[in-house]
Amino acid sequence: VQLQASGGGLVQPGGSLRLSCAASGFTLDRYHIGWFRQAPGKEREGVSCISKNGDTYYGDSVKGRFTISRDNAKNTVYLQMNSLNPEDTAVYYCAADRVLSTVLAGVIHSKDYGMDYWGKGTQVTVSS
Repeated sequence: VQLQASGGGLVQPGGSLRLSCAASGFTLDRYHIGWFRQAPGKEREGVSCISKNGDTYYGDSVKGRFTISRDNAKNTVYLQMNSLNPEDTAVYYCAADRVLSTVLAGVIHSKDYGMDYWGKGTQVTVSS
């Protein structure tokens, strides 16, 4: 049973990447999913989340640039990241929980309130 984030890489400022959060051993359609990131020397930051019904929330730093979505048939949640800038450089993690308030509060306050699952991160580097 695990989550795995993937899709990171090196991209130039202004570029785009799409991250994936895939589940194995359980079905994501019963879970609310959050994306977090942690840059070197900085605290973990909540980025975005999506409820099992598809309602979304975005942190101020990514609003208008990032889009979270889910494909339950593929057991995967995506984070489309556009207009990337060097401040977006970080390791990105996804996390899942059955309780929406746990995920939403976690993203809003950039804290782990006891998520059921955390995925291994994927590195995103924005640099020219």
